[in-house]
Amino acid sequence: MSSSNQAHPTSTIRLRAPLIGISLAVAICILTPYNNIYLRATPLGGGHFPLAPFFIFLLLTISITGVCRVFKSQLLLNGPELLIVWIEMVIGSGIAYTGFARTFLINLTAPMQFATPGNRWDEVLHPLIPPALTPSDPVAIELLYNGLPAGRDLGWLEVTAAIPWSAWMQPLLLWSSFILLSYLVMLFLINIISRQWIHNERMNFPLLKVPEMISKAVSNGQTSAFFFNRFLLVGISIPIFIHLFNGLNLYFPSIPSIPTLFLAGPYFSESGLLTGFKKLKIFIYPAFIGFAFLTSRQISFSFWFFFLSGSLLYGILGLLGYSIPASELGVTFGPTLARPEEMQMIGAYGIFFLFLVWLARLHLLDVCKQSFFLSKPSPARSEWIDVRISFWGAVLGFGIIIYWYIYLGMAPLTAVLVVGAFFMIMLVATRIICQGGLAYFTLTAAPTDGMIALFGTKLFAGASGLLAGMSQKVLFVDLRESLLPTLLHGRHIHQGKNPALLLFSGFALTIVASMTASILAMMALCYRYGIRELQLDWATRTTTAVYENIYRLIATETVTGTWVFTFALGGALIMLILVTCYHRLYWWPIHPIGYLTAYSSAMRILWVSFFIGWACNALCMRYGGIVLFRKLQFFFIGLIIGDFLMGGGWAIIGLFTDVSYQVLPD
Repeated sequence: MSSSNQAHPTSTIRLRAPLIGISLAVAICILTPYNNIYLRATPLGGGHFPLAPFFIFLLLTISITGVCRVFKSQLLLNGPELLIVWIEMVIGSGIAYTGFARTFLINLTAPMQFATPGNRWDEVLHPLIPPALTPSDPVAIELLYNGLPAGRDLGWLEVTAAIPWSAWMQPLLLWSSFILLSYLVMLFLINIISRQWIHNERMNFPLLKVPEMISKAVSNGQTSAFFFNRFLLVGISIPIFIHLFNGLNLYFPSIPSIPTLFLAGPYFSESGLLTGFKKLKIFIYPAFIGFAFLTSRQISFSFWFFFLSGSLLYGILGLLGYSIPASELGVTFGPTLARPEEMQMIGAYGIFFLFLVWLARLHLLDVCKQSFFLSKPSPARSEWIDVRISFWGAVLGFGIIIYWYIYLGMAPLTAVLVVGAFFMIMLVATRIICQGGLAYFTLTAAPTDGMIALFGTKLFAGASGLLAGMSQKVLFVDLRESLLPTLLHGRHIHQGKNPALLLFSGFALTIVASMTASILAMMALCYRYGIRELQLDWATRTTTAVYENIYRLIATETVTGTWVFTFALGGALIMLILVTCYHRLYWWPIHPIGYLTAYSSAMRILWVSFFIGWACNALCMRYGGIVLFRKLQFFFIGLIIGDFLMGGGWAIIGLFTDVSYQVLPD
C-alpha cells in the first residue's frame, strides 16, 4: 500500500477533497441520530477525536493507497487532502449530536411540553418566551414527543413531508440565524488568533499527531512502512485483544472479560483527609493513554496532579472544620458544578483568558492596526482570509448577535456581557482541548455562572435570564463536541495549503450543510418515533434542569452565597500565581491549563490515562532520549489506532444486533 507516483504537490488541495469531506460529513449527520438514539449503538461521534471520522479516514487511507499500488495509478487523494476530508467529517460529527442537534429540539419545546401546575412554568416562563423562538402550534410539539400517527409505518420521505413545517419555520429561521452567526464569528476568531497560537507560540496539537503522521506517510509513499511498523503493530494488538474479549463477553457471557474499570472509592474513608476520593474510579482507555503520551509532559503531569489535588481539597477543608453546603451555589447552570469549592474555575478561567490576551498583545495590536489601515498587511500572511476581513466580520457578528438578544427582550448590558462571556469561555476551552490533547472535555461551570457570581442575579431578571439560559444550552455549555477546537485544528492542518479561500469556503459550507442535515435527520427521527420512545433521557434531563434553574433565577429570591465569590477569587489568585510562574520560571514543572480541568467530569475518566502516558513519556525521555521516543511513539499511536479500529468494528456489528459494545466513553 505505497505509492511513489505523486501527481500533485502536497501543498495544493484539489476541489475533490472538500467536496468529498462535505458529502461524508452530511452522511454522518444523517446517520448519527438514527444510530445513536434509535438503535442505541456505539455513538458515531463523541469528543474532539470522534470515532466515525477517524475510522473512515483509516479506511480511505488503506483503500486509496491500495488501489494506487495495485493499478499503478495516481492517488485519488494525497495526504493533506485526506486530512481535509477528515477534519470536515469531524465538523459534521460534532454538529450532529452533543455539539448541537442532541438537545436542540428539546430545548425549543421543553417549556411548553413539561409545564405543569406544580412547576408554574406556564405562569412564569411562558409570558417571557418570544413567540418566534418556539413552534406556534401546540399540536406540532405534541407530535414531536409522541410521534406522528402510524409514523413507524411511513417511509422517511413521507415522515419528512408530514412534519408540520409551518409551525417550525419561524423558530428554525430565527435560531439558525443565531447559530450560523455564532459559527461565523468562531471562524473569524480562529482566523485572527491562529497566527499567534500556531506560529508565535508554536502550540502543540497532540490530537492531530496521528492523522498528520498518516497523511505524511501517504504523501511520501510510506503507507506500508507506517502501518507495518513493529512498535505500531504491538500497540494495535493490545486494544484489539482487550476489546475482542470484552465485546464477545457482551454477546456471549461465558467468554471471560478483561476489566477496564476499577472502583477505588471503597478503599478510602468517608471522612478525613481523603474523603474527596470516595468516588474515585480508574478507567483504562488505551487510546487516551496514547494521546497522553503524545502530549507535553508538563501538561499531562498537570492534568492528573491538579485532579488529585482538587480531590484532596475537600478533605483539607473538612479537617479545618469547613462544611460548605451546596445551597451556597444558589442558581447555577454548570454541567457538573456540584460544590462551592468548584467555583474556583470561574476566577481561573477569567485570569487565564487575560493571560492569553497578554501573550497575544503584540499580535492583536498588529491586527487592529491593519484593520484600521494604520499599517500594511504582512506579505507573509498565512491565514485563510485577510485578517482585516476577519476583524470587521467578528465585530459585525458580535454586534448582530447582541442585537438579536436585545430585539428578543434582553437588557443591552446583559446582552453584551453574555456574548462576551460565551466566546471567552469558548476560547479558553479551545486552548485546553487543543494544547492538552483532550479528546473528551466538559466544562465545570457555565459562562452564566461566572456572571451571576460577579454581578448577582439581577442581571438576569425577566427575559434576560430566559434567553441567556436557552441560548447557552444550544451552543455554549455542552462542549464535548464543540466546533471551535475543531476549527483551530483545521486551521493548523490548512497552514501552507492552497488555495486558502477554497479551504475556508469548504469549512463554511460543511458547517451549513451539517447543521441543515442534522436538523432534518433529528426532526424526521423524532416525528417518526416520538421523543418519549427514544433514547434521549440525558438530553431531556439536562434541558429540563436548565429551565428549572431559569425559573428559580426569575421567580425566586435565591442568592449566591459569599463562599462562591470567595472561591472564585481564590481561583483567580491561584491562576495568577500559576501563569506568572509558568511564564517567568523556565524550570516551573506545572502548566496552568491543568488547574482548569481539576473539577471537570472528563478528568474523572481520563486522569489515570494521563498519569500512565506521562509516566511512560518521562521514563522514555530519561533513559532513552529522543531516539527511543521516536520509536516508542509508534506503540502509543498503535494504542490509539487499535482502540478506534475496534470501536468502528463493534459499531458496525451493533447496527445488526440489539446491543452494542462501546469502546470509547460517550
